[in-house]
Amino acid sequence: MARWWRKARRQPASGAARVVVVGMGFAGLATVRGLTRAGMRVTLVDRNIYSTFQPLLYQVATGGLNPSDVAYPLRGFAHRYGARFVHGELTGIDDAARKITLADGTGLDYDYLVLATGVSAAFYGVTGAEKHSFALYTRADAIALRDRIMAALERLSSAARGREGTITVVGGGATGVELAGTLAELRNIALATAFPDIDRSRVHIRLVEQAPALLAPYVPKLREYAHRQLLDRGVEVRLGATISEITADQVVLAGGERLDSDVTVWAAGVTGPDAVRDWGLPQGRGGRILVGPDLRVTGHDRIFAVGDIALTGDQPLPQLAQPALQMGRFAAEQIAGLEAGRPTGRFSYHDKGIMATIGRHSAVVQLPSGLRVRGSPAWFAWLALHIMSLLGNRNRLSALINLSYRYLSWGRGGAVIVDSDPPAF
Repeated sequence: MARWWRKARRQPASGAARVVVVGMGFAGLATVRGLTRAGMRVTLVDRNIYSTFQPLLYQVATGGLNPSDVAYPLRGFAHRYGARFVHGELTGIDDAARKITLADGTGLDYDYLVLATGVSAAFYGVTGAEKHSFALYTRADAIALRDRIMAALERLSSAARGREGTITVVGGGATGVELAGTLAELRNIALATAFPDIDRSRVHIRLVEQAPALLAPYVPKLREYAHRQLLDRGVEVRLGATISEITADQVVLAGGERLDSDVTVWAAGVTGPDAVRDWGLPQGRGGRILVGPDLRVTGHDRIFAVGDIALTGDQPLPQLAQPALQMGRFAAEQIAGLEAGRPTGRFSYHDKGIMATIGRHSAVVQLPSGLRVRGSPAWFAWLALHIMSLLGNRNRLSALINLSYRYLSWGRGGAVIVDSDPPAF
């Protein structure tokens, strides 16, 4: 994955096609790289001035990494590839005039538009979920969750000895499993260093999943392994549990059972951002944008959608880094082909496998060849891939040092990393 980031700057010709790429996640970055190599005039647009490495946000949320470890400046990325960066949020699209409008009123003309804005949390109408739970899709989400956890632990540290605290993670996919496992290790290892006044038996970690098993895309043996590993780390796992309501201090199940929860994290699904409704584009399930086999938005010849925001009707794709990277590269190729007078092709996803980590020396890897790996070999593979996939050598080195301290100095390390004071709750 790291090879897609290599420097490849090329100055576009004055008459080259103008392409605006909105959203700088995996899909957007891969699109820009392909377009600039093809000699296009590219403008990057993002609501943030940095790109976020989402797969490690849960490490930021649990104090294993600093927020800067998973962020890379977009102006630097744009300069490296001979593109232009505009800081702003997309609010309107006029396809007839080939122009987009940003929140501050800025208008940008385009010959082709690529939407790679990503998604946000889907709460499925659960009462109180949006108000009383924390999502984990942005750097700001991770910082807010980290500060809330630290504040809750600080409050527990100064409370009477009989007081207990519970963190509930909703969703048994990769994000939920990784977060629950890391929270358990935060309690089991780092607590003694950062909060020596708290007996770890007073801190409870719970994972709630509506389905009958964790990690649905994996084979049963890997699902069972992940389940056992969470139990071994002291995580309470509730399967087949439907949530009807979330309050400030409880998770209420459909059967009426009320579970105490000081901090609730929502990792149970995604939807297109609310702004999509204002763009006038066709939407499908979960508010995502409908695209054809060539990733052009249905009914629009010059607008592409890639990554999690795109919904392919005949080929549902996992919402992972690899599909986003491949879609970004493919969209860039199609735009270059259209400029050369060639017809578009059909996108085909090449499955390179999936992986998830549960904690130190515990992970699962499932490859399309049929190879299944778990335990320490899978964990080291996960660690190496994620470190190498970060943008920039500074980020790689910083993340390597921080994660090594958390995981390799077993029993002595893992202290919480905080670069701002947590708010008072």
